[in-house]
Amino acid sequence: MNPALWLGLILLLGSLWLLRRGLRQAASEKVVQRLVTEQPQAGRVSMSRLQRELLRSGLQLPGWMVVLMLGLWLLIVLLGWLTGGWLALLVLLPLPPLMLRMYMLWQASRRLQRMIQQLPAFLDHVVRSLKSGRTLGDGMLLSMANSQEPLHGALERTRNAVQRGMPLAEAMADFAELYEREEFHILTMGVAVNQRYGGNAVELLNNLITLIRDRERAARQLRALTGETRISAIVLGCMPLAMAGYLFLSNPQMLLGMWAQPGGRLVLMVAFGLQIIGTWLLWRMMRSITR
Repeated sequence: MNPALWLGLILLLGSLWLLRRGLRQAASEKVVQRLVTEQPQAGRVSMSRLQRELLRSGLQLPGWMVVLMLGLWLLIVLLGWLTGGWLALLVLLPLPPLMLRMYMLWQASRRLQRMIQQLPAFLDHVVRSLKSGRTLGDGMLLSMANSQEPLHGALERTRNAVQRGMPLAEAMADFAELYEREEFHILTMGVAVNQRYGGNAVELLNNLITLIRDRERAARQLRALTGETRISAIVLGCMPLAMAGYLFLSNPQMLLGMWAQPGGRLVLMVAFGLQIIGTWLLWRMMRSITR
């Protein structure tokens, strides 16, 4: 039998075994999670980088889905290697993880922006609760329960931690460290100072609301002023890929002939590497002017 068929059979059996194991682990994780949520939490929970990225992006992937995606990825890589050779293998091997990573970053950025936009309404609700006679902790918990998505889902973990016995200042510090935004850190610092030393929390929250709205207004003005620069960066980044796609569609023998020769293969690989470096540099420049 062809060694490639043996490899495909081994990968298929391995994927089925991983899928079965993932389903069993998912059921066990549900039981463990239910037992953990019923116990009081004494300190912050350490998490891996993948868990942090999933929480930041708001994606919930059970164990069986992760195993299924891994099996599909290996199957696609195998089929690409059997049909397209080493070139298809080099393209398909890093492409799905890179696309997933880019989607998670885009989803996390979009979700975080919406959370910042919802934060003034959340703080205004806390201010009204304080003026009605509630404490800062009760007002924060009530506002967390009545907030909208995605802020409600992001604060649900903080709310559950407070209800299980964690101090509000520590739970908010964990929330601020997870999402790494200056507005959340200022709110956390204000809550910690108020919980420890007291003070006028209404004035602090009103000042924070004004700060967030001023920063949002300035960010919109900056995006309007740098629109031409961002469009130019997108055009410069996509132009080499568009030209390469046009050449491949109009005259595929030219690129295939270059790939068949050692010197042409080296030129194509260097060009591909330079394209990746240039796209990354343009992306970094765009982020520096839009922050």
